[in-house]
Amino acid sequence: MPATQMTMRYGHPEGHTDVCFDDSGSCIVTCGSDGDVRIWKDLDDDDPKSINVGERAYSCALKKGKLVTSVSNNTVQIHTFPNGTPDGILTRFTTNANHVVFNKDGSKIAAGSGDFMVKVVDVMDSSQQKTFRGHDAPVLSVSLDPNDIFLTCTISWPLLQKCNDVINAKSICRLAWQPKTGKLLAIPVGNTIKLYKRETWKNEVDLSDNFITLPLNVVTWSPCEKYLAAGSINGCIVVWNVETKDCMERVKHEKGYTICGLAWHPTSRQIAYTDAEGNLGLLENVCDKDGIKSSSKVSGMGNKDYNDLFDGDDDNDNADNSNFLNENLEFQLTPKGKTNYEDDEDDLMLAAGYSKHRNHILEDDDSSVEVASIEKGSYHEKDEEKDEQTHAMPLMTSQRPFYDGPRPSLPQKPFQSGSTPQHLSHRFMVWNSVGIIRCYNDDQDSAIDVEFHDTSIHHATHLSNTLNYTIADLSHEAILLACESTTELASKLHCLHFSSWDSSKEWTVDMPPNEDIEAICLGQGWAASATSALLLRIFSIGGVQKEVFSLPGPVVSMAGHGEQLLIVFHRGTGFDGDQCLGIQLLELGKRKRQVLHGDPLPLTKKSYLAWVGFSAEGTPCYVDSEGIVRILNRRLGNTWTPICNTKEHCKGKSDHYWVVGIHENPQQLRCIPCKGSRFPPTLPRPAVAILSFQLPYCQIATEKGQMEEQFWRSFIFHNHLDYLSENGYEYEESTKNQAIKEQQELLMKMFALSCKLDREFRCVELAELMTQNAVNLAIKYASRSRRLILAQRLSELAVEKATELAATLKEEEEDFRNKLNTSSTTEWSQPMVVNHKVEENNAKDSEEDDEIEEKTDLHKNKQNPFCKNGNSADGPAIKSVTSSSQGRVNPFKVSASSKEPAISVNSTSSNILDNMKKLSKKSTVPNRTANKEKSLVLKPLIPKPKSKQVLATNFFQTCTSQTEKIEEKENPENSLSESPALSAQNIENERPKTGFQMWLEENRSLILADHPSFSEESDIIKEGINRFRILSDEERKEWAKKAKGGTTNEVEINETETKKRKQPSNDHTKEKEEEKTKENVNLSKKRKSLAVSTNQKLSAFAFKKD
Repeated sequence: MPATQMTMRYGHPEGHTDVCFDDSGSCIVTCGSDGDVRIWKDLDDDDPKSINVGERAYSCALKKGKLVTSVSNNTVQIHTFPNGTPDGILTRFTTNANHVVFNKDGSKIAAGSGDFMVKVVDVMDSSQQKTFRGHDAPVLSVSLDPNDIFLTCTISWPLLQKCNDVINAKSICRLAWQPKTGKLLAIPVGNTIKLYKRETWKNEVDLSDNFITLPLNVVTWSPCEKYLAAGSINGCIVVWNVETKDCMERVKHEKGYTICGLAWHPTSRQIAYTDAEGNLGLLENVCDKDGIKSSSKVSGMGNKDYNDLFDGDDDNDNADNSNFLNENLEFQLTPKGKTNYEDDEDDLMLAAGYSKHRNHILEDDDSSVEVASIEKGSYHEKDEEKDEQTHAMPLMTSQRPFYDGPRPSLPQKPFQSGSTPQHLSHRFMVWNSVGIIRCYNDDQDSAIDVEFHDTSIHHATHLSNTLNYTIADLSHEAILLACESTTELASKLHCLHFSSWDSSKEWTVDMPPNEDIEAICLGQGWAASATSALLLRIFSIGGVQKEVFSLPGPVVSMAGHGEQLLIVFHRGTGFDGDQCLGIQLLELGKRKRQVLHGDPLPLTKKSYLAWVGFSAEGTPCYVDSEGIVRILNRRLGNTWTPICNTKEHCKGKSDHYWVVGIHENPQQLRCIPCKGSRFPPTLPRPAVAILSFQLPYCQIATEKGQMEEQFWRSFIFHNHLDYLSENGYEYEESTKNQAIKEQQELLMKMFALSCKLDREFRCVELAELMTQNAVNLAIKYASRSRRLILAQRLSELAVEKATELAATLKEEEEDFRNKLNTSSTTEWSQPMVVNHKVEENNAKDSEEDDEIEEKTDLHKNKQNPFCKNGNSADGPAIKSVTSSSQGRVNPFKVSASSKEPAISVNSTSSNILDNMKKLSKKSTVPNRTANKEKSLVLKPLIPKPKSKQVLATNFFQTCTSQTEKIEEKENPENSLSESPALSAQNIENERPKTGFQMWLEENRSLILADHPSFSEESDIIKEGINRFRILSDEERKEWAKKAKGGTTNEVEINETETKKRKQPSNDHTKEKEEEKTKENVNLSKKRKSLAVSTNQKLSAFAFKKD
């Protein structure tokens, strides 16, 4: 049965790490670059005992209650075990001691250092020392003969490569004697293990395997002296049967790190190993043929599945295989005889064949590529002719085919985002944007502490954890807890609804038998739990059971935000270290729908899901174990875009960032830096760091690559605004306008850069991404740059964009009409219930109708600016709609008059809409400019209260107000007679211009040319004031005289106009013609001045000087 490779765990920081067992094998002892010696009860021990021995520990050895370490202060120290009490210094060197070992009985130690010396010291009396000099390079490792006759060190052998420093050595060459007899000495040389006989010192046997591609680093013997294990610098661990020369086990490191420590358990079939990154691992059931002591359920299941693949190959050997599998082989301390090996040749070939090559179905293995390269002869030692026969001997593994294809990965267990592992006594149950939930499981107390970031939501809470809650979630409304089932109690879901307005703020639900809660989450007004029965149960926040549906696979994690529910589950079995995950996105509002239908979740190769959730703005995001952060791009077919790599911000290889939240505006990734681990401790309180986002675009160091990355990052991170507007949520319009402005500026910069590089085709591609105004600016830039062909192309593109814009506006207008027609036929056609309030409203409506009839009589024969036919003078006047507080009123009701055509009740609303061609958007411009300086205030959880019917009434209300203002301007007689305040407003608008205003009109273009960045009128006026002050007194007086001269004429004209207005005249036709001509002239002037100012701004921006 193949060995079981347990999942490695963090032991020490990055650097050389050593490992050994105690005499009984009850604990594992490691030392590392942090200067600590840790004592592990087993691989799952989360609280190992630590003994600090110095700044850095290079090697450790343990025998008979004595712990010896070589430390960075050039000493070899001794401590008591397991108390860790210092017991003195055994010896000193001038440099660091690289390796230290005990002899067989533990009475002496041998140590080799970088000062080319080896010392043998008596443990009881450190004054009894022997020093061996004469080495011409640092000593990498030492080994004492079990008979206390020979001392060996790696540097003294001529076949090893010498080096000036341990760091520069390709291999530390940890050699080893046979632990009992000492007949053979094993030395790693390149890709082989050379065994030297004690008496003759001749190379008796060479052990090698095609699985090994890089030099071996360490070797260790089994206590029975029958097996020999070795680890290489690329993470390969191989175990041989020394007598038969067969390779019994082949294991590959999870990450391919260098194996720098190996230790065989003194009594059982276990091998502990460490790598150069400070991680600790364990192999179980090593060379265990019967598999009785197997402790890995996953490995057993995997072997069972793989054995089915070879049923056809083993039909002829069923009898032999059954005998081999049914043998009750025990761990023998004496080697098997030669005759037994010959008798069981077939069985050994089977063991050395496919079963040994698939030693662990969960390991990361790329041996299929390495074996092909090794078979070409790259593993032979060309320098030694005497070894050619040994290497040329055919391996028994090649005589029988073995499975070397993809191997299934261990499925990821369910977890709660923002939580630390459950086996910790003090851990975070959840850390999100709302608050923190901590869990304390001590011998004295088991409690849960809830802390809110904003104390105005709720105060901190302390809860007892008598039911052993293991999963938690937190929102602005409630706290959700869940526990696993026991033999007596069922799995429970406990909710603390602290935002409830009644006195009962808690509810609990028991799951059915044999059904455990594996993941939970909270949203706005709902809670959800995924169970081991592949069911997802949805509850209201008050405890009402709602929908229940089946999951496509075992759940991995869940997250909720507002009405959105995100579910990650196993779609199938992953292979070669990859996870096969799927994702579902549901909206649980009034209009329930499924956005993502179990689509595959992209992960980095050989990684797993580490965090899943939503941004503060409601966009789904997730992070994998390699530190890649991805966000959902709704505009690109709901695809996932990588936006950040947290590994790029880590200083060490073993450092990680623990994500707690993501913000799109501002673009921030909130996470906690973890040095040497994947998660933070509860105490001291971790500090939150903020990382910036960066899309993985090519050539990011160039100016073009930077602008491209900034543009698409801004584009992606403002997709949530479109989502909010489509779903009826409130957001700041200024935020979207600012984002569009930034994007268009980046496009113009890229356009200018492409023009400088003579990339005109690229310029047209960039112009396709621009808005209509930006395209006009690009046309001006191209024409000023004398690129006529490009300007022609851009002008054609501008025409296309204008037609597309007109078509979209027409479609929106038609959609609005259709919706308005449906609403009018459904609601207003129904009979209304008559009551006193309705009668009062009808009375008010009748009074308002009378007033409007009087106004329409005065305004008859006047041209309606919103009329569909501009030449027609007659048209129905639009009545202003009363406020919603006065009751429901028909906004389409028009007063009947003999002078105006009445609209029948049965006529459709399209007749009224035909009178309005387009709604001007100028009224929204001052609001947008006023809100530019405000910060973003999102309310993603509060839908707009206004219905579409109310919006329609407001639409007509604004239109009527505009028409009344225009009609009053057209008819000065009625305006003067009805409202004298309006004439006062006209007089204020016609105030004489000052000298500064006239000077500013003439010098505006110069100011914009010098300061093209000025986009607001206030900036231009400030600069103009500063320049006007610099002028001399004479020049100021001249401008003042000009202003007075112009104003006197205007005052005279106004006076004559007022005199004419006061004189009554029956002939109105002349006055109408004069007013129309004046209005046309004024409109043309306004349009011309606006065009001049915009052209000046565009030209100034196009020729902006760096």
